[in-house]
Amino acid sequence: MKLLIGLGNPGAEHSRNRHNIGFMALDAIAETHGFGPWRNKFQGQISEGRLGSEKCLLLKPSTYMNESGRAANEAVRFYKIDLEDVMVLHDEIDLAPSKIRVKAGGGVAGHNGLKSLTRHIGNDYLRVRIGIGHPGDKSKVHGHVLKDFSKAELEWAEPLINAIATSAPLLASDDSANFMNDVARAVNGDASGAKTKSDTPSRQRGINKKPPKPEDGQQQAGPFARLRSLFGTEKE
Repeated sequence: MKLLIGLGNPGAEHSRNRHNIGFMALDAIAETHGFGPWRNKFQGQISEGRLGSEKCLLLKPSTYMNESGRAANEAVRFYKIDLEDVMVLHDEIDLAPSKIRVKAGGGVAGHNGLKSLTRHIGNDYLRVRIGIGHPGDKSKVHGHVLKDFSKAELEWAEPLINAIATSAPLLASDDSANFMNDVARAVNGDASGAKTKSDTPSRQRGINKKPPKPEDGQQQAGPFARLRSLFGTEKE
């Protein structure tokens, strides 16, 4: 079994923060690949399913970012998961917006979620670093990560999250190189310069419009309905 952990903070007030892009990516993965419903377990929310041939558990810790390792530790111990099968999706200020890098082990670069994970489960898990950009001043980092994505940033954030979800089976099969290549192509276009579906401007796909309210008892259709609903009302 592979354990995919998305890092973020619980609560509606944090749901659109840059710091929560790990949560957003896991939500998109679950919807795209037909995972089971989210339920409370391991001091977090979990969803089970498959990515390709791999059985996978998705985990969003509910312990707040700086205690993410507590939830991860419970899941790792319960299922006896090796660290090489633990994949953590998190925001990365030292990467330019829309860039993504995958690496095993290494430093935590001041990220409180990674600090907690390393403290509780060890350091040799896989990091999926999702670039959100640096504010340019170290004193502004805290406010930067805890602020909502702006309307302009949705032009790259939504295609990026979609691409991560679509290519997640490659990540689960330990093909990090092709996972990164596929995400880059989906966000930036292929070598010939042709744009993929994921590159269609967000405003043309309806992301910047408030989605229609579903009728009572009816869920919004489409694999990214939840993500679009999340970004329905823009903030600068």
